[in-house]
Amino acid sequence: MDALLERLGVTRYALHVHDYGAPVGFRLALRHPERVTGIVSQNGNAYEEGLTPFWEPIRTYWADPSPANTAALGTVIDRDAVHWQYTHGVPDVERVDPSYELHDHALLTRPGNAGVQLALLLDYRTNPPLYPVWQEYLRTHRPPVLAVWGANDNIFAAAGAEAFARDVPDAQVHLLDAGHFPFVTHAAESADLIRAFLRALPR
Repeated sequence: MDALLERLGVTRYALHVHDYGAPVGFRLALRHPERVTGIVSQNGNAYEEGLTPFWEPIRTYWADPSPANTAALGTVIDRDAVHWQYTHGVPDVERVDPSYELHDHALLTRPGNAGVQLALLLDYRTNPPLYPVWQEYLRTHRPPVLAVWGANDNIFAAAGAEAFARDVPDAQVHLLDAGHFPFVTHAAESADLIRAFLRALPR
């Protein structure tokens, strides 16, 4: 990502991070803190308290990726698993456009992708040890932070959003009545908050 931005000549940017994208964004911010004008996090975690019990079997897998521990994770690309991610914690599932699920499932079930997803999940173990480093970056550089978070997310808890205010005291934290994908079920609310935040950033 850094090489792409260099090639494009992009030297000032706000980061919008979610899920797997959060570790990418925070690594980029560490590399070039002077380039980051602000951070929008939508269920993009940087704190231990943001990790829910959902992660317990995954932590076991991190410690020992044996066949038994791998099998305990279930089928990560199963249609039911994708459906759960989109609908869990969503009071009105009618707000979830089914095309999102269908598109994700179609991509996830490409030949060989199950192994890729497991490898990606295993590699995620490199991120929690960096949480203190990312938090120090936030405390030191104090980038403007907007957390627009699904309050009912069972993957990254709302406590992970609230924790931003510990390191960036003027962080804006908004907990929406949503699950893991607030930008899917609460697109208008998310967009309004993000637009206002971006407009107020220094140029």
